[in-house]
Amino acid sequence: MEEARPSPRGPEAMRRQPTDLGTRLVQVRPRLLSAKDSALYLSISQSTFMSIVAPAIREIRITPKRKSFLIEDLDKWVDELRDKEVSHVRLSFRHQRLPQGPLPATNSPEFWAAFRAELGQQAQTEERTRRATDTLTALIEDWLRSAKFQQLKAPTQTNYRRILMRMQAEDYAMHLLAHFEPQHIRRFVARRASTPAAANHWLRLFRLLFDFAVADGRVQSDPTLGVKRLKEKAAGAKSWTEDEIARYEARWPSGSIQRMALALLLYTGQRRSDVVAMGRAHIGDGLLAVQQVKTGASLLIPIHPALAVEIGRSDPAKGTFLDTVQGNPSSPVGFYNRFAGWVKAAGLPAGLSPHGLRKAAARRLAEAGCTAHQIAAITGHKTLAEVQRYTLAVDQERLAREAMAKIGQRCPQNRS
Repeated sequence: MEEARPSPRGPEAMRRQPTDLGTRLVQVRPRLLSAKDSALYLSISQSTFMSIVAPAIREIRITPKRKSFLIEDLDKWVDELRDKEVSHVRLSFRHQRLPQGPLPATNSPEFWAAFRAELGQQAQTEERTRRATDTLTALIEDWLRSAKFQQLKAPTQTNYRRILMRMQAEDYAMHLLAHFEPQHIRRFVARRASTPAAANHWLRLFRLLFDFAVADGRVQSDPTLGVKRLKEKAAGAKSWTEDEIARYEARWPSGSIQRMALALLLYTGQRRSDVVAMGRAHIGDGLLAVQQVKTGASLLIPIHPALAVEIGRSDPAKGTFLDTVQGNPSSPVGFYNRFAGWVKAAGLPAGLSPHGLRKAAARRLAEAGCTAHQIAAITGHKTLAEVQRYTLAVDQERLAREAMAKIGQRCPQNRS
């Protein structure tokens, strides 16, 4: 029987393996292909195309959401790749019932010999089945199906799932759960020490996974206990200054959707996932009702006069204040992209985000003398520590001068 060769993956596959779709596309010769069809044209997966090929060639947008690519650019990219040594690509053997193993590059003379050696391993079915259910990968799959995960908010599920999929691609994903110890967790987290916030997100996922494993009886103890979070030096999203707010307002006049976006963020102190859902249906008795997407908290926020002006000048036929040009509610990601364009058009520096206006709102409240509890009643923060973190940009110099002035008259007279 003739041995079936597996389809090569990675850059080697990009050297144009013939496919029926590729043949058909060449015959029709359309100038533009979608990302999916571009991947099929090159005989690679769509994820590989988006991560390796797409950043290196021109992107054509027929509509704001649709990415397309020119066939001649795909051909040129393949021609430039041909005969180049791709040294950074690592291949591994994957099989449903056999363990993983490293493989040489597909253009190496040793590739097929190594592949046949991996394929010829004797599968010890019972042992492999037992081991497969006790690995980190299996734990991740089971936790994603658990009631605890299903009860999380949709945005949280999306973020967690993204990290967990990357975790499953790590070299330790097929290790037995019983072999994980605190020093291993520290090392795995330390791999992302260059981005402490991201590293701490991974540590949080490790904690959730092994908490589930302990409760499920898969391990006796939690290896994440005693593993400390990395110190985060970054302050997160930059809080807008008063000058930056004024420059944005000078560029976008009252009554525009750009000005409405600023007013909603600045005078409600909410996240972008919340402001994109706001509309006239949420207003009553001078209050704006908010159901926070991330926390589920229900808030009633008094409408600030500046926000009332923008609401009065908005189109009453709109379902939400920040509808797209097609008349549909904006997604949080879509709104972020539009807002970034508005910031750039206003001549403001990159890095000013919607979340920075949430921080600016908390800063303004702090400068006005509001207590931490009063600020939390607006922003919806659960702890006072979170409020303090958001108000770090408060006008320290002005408050220090005011504080010193309050005790200035109480200083004892100099005695000779």
